[in-house]
Amino acid sequence: MLDLKQYNQPVPRYTSYPTVPFWEPESFTLDAYQKTLQSAYWESSKEVSLYIHLPFCESLCTYCACNTRITKNHQVEGPYIDHLLKEWELYLEVLPEKPFLREIHLGGGTPTFFAPENLDRLLSGIISRARLSKEFQMSFEGHPANTTAKHLETLHQLGFDRVSFGIQDFDLNVQKLINRMQSFEQVKAITEKAREIGYTSVNYDVVYGLPGQTIESVQNTLNQIIELKPERIAYYSYAHVPSMRPAQKSYEAYLPNEDNKWNFMQIGKEAFNKAGYEEVGMDHYVLPGDELLNARKNGELHRNFMGYTPFTSKLLIGLGVSSISDSWSGFAQNEKSIPKYYEYLDQNQLPIVKGHIHTRQDLFFRKHILNLMCDFETSWHESEFMEHCVALNYKLLDQLQDDGLIEYGVDGMKVMAQGKEVIRVICSALDARLSHKAHFNSFSNAI
Repeated sequence: MLDLKQYNQPVPRYTSYPTVPFWEPESFTLDAYQKTLQSAYWESSKEVSLYIHLPFCESLCTYCACNTRITKNHQVEGPYIDHLLKEWELYLEVLPEKPFLREIHLGGGTPTFFAPENLDRLLSGIISRARLSKEFQMSFEGHPANTTAKHLETLHQLGFDRVSFGIQDFDLNVQKLINRMQSFEQVKAITEKAREIGYTSVNYDVVYGLPGQTIESVQNTLNQIIELKPERIAYYSYAHVPSMRPAQKSYEAYLPNEDNKWNFMQIGKEAFNKAGYEEVGMDHYVLPGDELLNARKNGELHRNFMGYTPFTSKLLIGLGVSSISDSWSGFAQNEKSIPKYYEYLDQNQLPIVKGHIHTRQDLFFRKHILNLMCDFETSWHESEFMEHCVALNYKLLDQLQDDGLIEYGVDGMKVMAQGKEVIRVICSALDARLSHKAHFNSFSNAI
């Protein structure tokens, strides 16, 4: 069996292409981006996916790499919602007609930091200014320790039927090291309450490679996860980037070694497969019958900033601090500072501070990296290949092919079974912008 540790190198996570460090903000203008929004609006049949970033948390989870604001002052909720609704109004002025909402996702931070009545005001205000697609989906991220029955009931009444709980690990020592406390009993209770209310899909986020984890502790967490039988499980590799997240330095002495981290990945895959879950894309496991699984089988699986979805969305609008919008032809990111975010909106300006308009080459590689992330194969016309092939990393591609991890040629690429474990490294061979090695310290290792 090939030892894949040689491929455990820093690479992007490819939630987008080009990845943020390689955007070209000097060529970006708000006017050009708004034109791509309008074009994407028509191409997506007037449908919009909406991501809403709610950044507040009462305490800092030290492993977290998200943009958060730590506070116990819940008076911040009202002004933030006011500005989110203002931002939505500004986007509605840019779009040609009233959009159809295809999906809404509340991310964070901790969306359940907000009181249920405030979430109701936010969502009602957004939905009232749009139309709902016939197949709309709404989901939110909840902290098991502060999500209440009232949160679940309020959001379900608005149309939410999916919830994702951040579990990470059930081991008490690990939870103390990462400052993320919630018991198995809390998770079980809130999961049962969600199902009782009518949620049809519960996802658990679980992270391996965290400080203090051992083979035994990870196995115990996996057993407890499987006991609760969530419909979906996202089993992620911990991203250690202390240069960007200084809080991660606090536990570096307790991080598992590379051999253990690889073992964590393997025992997770084996445990989920044994329990009847099927793997979809990268890091995701679902029960039979899940629509993500059906979408994969039908060649319709898609991935955007919110994760995997069962349909292709050409237009994703991100509201809130640091949110990223995607018009397929370009990206735009909001101001990360809450006071500055408010300043833009108080002046009737979209709070966009940087972005990227895709070149022809960007669109070519974006399409094929996305295909690899979703289907583990992609095909291209020989003429396209000849136009852009100069940008490929042939040294890496040939090594991957010699090791039996991929097959590639002038008509496309296919990832072999073992190659799926290093899919981000394979995608990096198609990353025309990754030669700028100065940005490598922005990325965590592939596994």
